[in-house]
Amino acid sequence: MLDAQTVEKPLTHVKSKADLRKELDASGQWTVGQIEALFDLPFNELMLKAQETHKAYFPEGDVELATLLSIKTGGCPEDCGYCPQAARYDTDVKAEKLMGLEEVLEAAKAAKAAGSNRFCMGAAWREPKDRDIEKVTAMIKGVKALGLETCATLGMLEEDQAKALSDAGLDFYNHNLDTSEDFYRSVISTRGYQDRLDTISHVRSAGMSVCCGGIVGMGESREQRAAFLARLANLSPYPESVPINHLVPVAGTPLADQKPLDPLEFVRTIAVARITMPKARVRLSAGRQELGRAVQAMCFMAGANSIFYGEQLLTTGNPEAEQDRALLAELGLKTKQSSKAEVLI
Repeated sequence: MLDAQTVEKPLTHVKSKADLRKELDASGQWTVGQIEALFDLPFNELMLKAQETHKAYFPEGDVELATLLSIKTGGCPEDCGYCPQAARYDTDVKAEKLMGLEEVLEAAKAAKAAGSNRFCMGAAWREPKDRDIEKVTAMIKGVKALGLETCATLGMLEEDQAKALSDAGLDFYNHNLDTSEDFYRSVISTRGYQDRLDTISHVRSAGMSVCCGGIVGMGESREQRAAFLARLANLSPYPESVPINHLVPVAGTPLADQKPLDPLEFVRTIAVARITMPKARVRLSAGRQELGRAVQAMCFMAGANSIFYGEQLLTTGNPEAEQDRALLAELGLKTKQSSKAEVLI
């Protein structure tokens, strides 16, 4: 028979936010070595630390649902080795014109009806032209009027373009770092790492929130994954949204034959992102379909609290909405109800 003390004792002690941030008290920055040490923890210890962090900063434990629509597909002049939208690669993706306003708004209405909080619009441009910005701002205003958070990913931005998007009411701008700086040139040569950092700076200066993450499983080492997360975590402030994509090899791209990343290493990456960026929405993005239900469940345990939701993710498949709802229900996870943006500035 259990005594009263045993019955009343909680199974785990959830640490305070102050306890969880002690690693940063000295310098305020994460070193690559510190992040590698997190990766090297025994799996259960890492998961517990991630769960404690998640509970401290997101006590509701809700999951944000975001829908991503490709408003301009294919024909991109860049050479990103993972991307089927690059014009130079022979893939099944065909170049299309920018979608019309009404078509975008119909998709946004459908996303809201399906339960999404955030509507993201992606265009396969290296950088938008000013005439493109004018068309996208009309889309932003229309989607905002539906009561949804708005996000866009349009390529590199100049300062005036970022301001125009902000003035239109854009909540988030997505611009991924993709990987660590030292591995970057193994994947992309048509855009520099500093170009990406400059766009993020323009977005911050314009008063928008940042959605910034990357892709794992492109052949990088664990140290390079740690360096990638260190760069994200040391942005000031770090991104409000951190999409972690699992590479989806696409025939015709340079990474078509890349060996898949070990699923547990992917879960570790989610856990480390949660620990190092505790206030961010860590999003399971591309590659969820390939991971399967069990690995996705572990990712939620590791602190993922946002997913791209719907049948299509730009040009690759995504688990269907009904499957997502069934998995979340089976795990007992609630979905975020508010469409108010969570900001760190």
